Amino acid sequence: MTKTLSIQCDDGEFSGYLALPAAGSGPGLVIAQEIFGINHVMKAVADKYAEEGYVVLVPDLFWRIEHGIDLGYSDADMQKAFGHFGNFDPDAGTGDIQAAINALRAAPECTGKVGVLGFCLGGLLAYLAAARTDCDAAVGYYGVGIEGRLDEAKNITCPTVLHFAENDQFVSKQAYASIEKSLAGHDHITTYLYPGVDHAFAREGEDHYHRPSAWVAHSRTLAALKAVMGPNYDLEALWDMHTKAEFEDRDAGATMKTMVKDCYVNHMPTMTGGVGEKELHRFYKNHFIPTLPADIAMTPISRTVGADRLVDEFILTCTHDVEIDWMLPGIPPTGKKIEVPTIVIVCFRGDKLYHEHIYWDQASVLVQIGLLDPATLPVAGAATARKALDETQPANTLMKRWKTSEGKD
Repeated sequence: MTKTLSIQCDDGEFSGYLALPAAGSGPGLVIAQEIFGINHVMKAVADKYAEEGYVVLVPDLFWRIEHGIDLGYSDADMQKAFGHFGNFDPDAGTGDIQAAINALRAAPECTGKVGVLGFCLGGLLAYLAAARTDCDAAVGYYGVGIEGRLDEAKNITCPTVLHFAENDQFVSKQAYASIEKSLAGHDHITTYLYPGVDHAFAREGEDHYHRPSAWVAHSRTLAALKAVMGPNYDLEALWDMHTKAEFEDRDAGATMKTMVKDCYVNHMPTMTGGVGEKELHRFYKNHFIPTLPADIAMTPISRTVGADRLVDEFILTCTHDVEIDWMLPGIPPTGKKIEVPTIVIVCFRGDKLYHEHIYWDQASVLVQIGLLDPATLPVAGAATARKALDETQPANTLMKRWKTSEGKD
């Protein structure tokens, strides 16, 4: 759900791209653009944060230069973008951010609190917004020029997160060092440095995109925003609803309704699962739910809940009474009992599941069904599950040299 919103400021009127969450309302988030205008990347970022539950506004901050600038990343567009950047007034732009905050707060879809999130030029504007506007939180990615405005940090009283790239060609190591030194110990500002990555590491689909760093930064961003403005969802209840549809109701359609459209599941040891709504539904309906053993059960050990993730640690038990496509593909039923420690890392987007990473000790499973010989390999069977439940069970039994250290410091 998107539309255009008009924004009034002291010296004129400009517009912004407004993306709404499925619920129709939520906290507000102003996204300060890169130097390329409101292009497909900024719209995609807005749409993603709308899925997270925010009412997102991307204001046209270059309106004084030209309305509706929308550039790509070709050499020609890069030159145009840098030209616009050279003609841009960050002070006037910060005033426009305040106008966008005011417009969001006045919008009927916004529930009140408004944060600012910016990239590149927008990263600087997010920092300035934290210092000069009444935003409730601010997050900046690889903000260019912050090192020249560190004196404004004393005015920042809202939670502020700044993400930087170690190899940023536009924020030098010296610039970052001065930022880190100046902001160290500030009560409201947290900085993160991402090793080995360049400027725009969070710009999906482009040359410098680094998915692991972008994911970690996104989780940190959500944690900062949610702590101040929400929206806060009961991730445990959402996960329990999903697992009920899978394991109790055994309903692939109901399972898919708990997930976003670009969802995926990856059972790491066997690389089984699916990417995207169509493929994952096919997997659940034909290969996961029908091959669940009749007595499959999970004994919980621990559960950790974060801003956008839940981690479940449990012992999975079952009888290998069916060919289990997702765990033991191609292996006929052996009738053997399986007990295996399992970890599931669940990522959420808003009030739906985005993806699952599922890990277990496949060597232990293969030992228990008789396909690996623990007498000739450093592997163990059901003992791994029993030790996960009881740490006093024997340790180091696979280490032939363990006895040689007896009595030594």
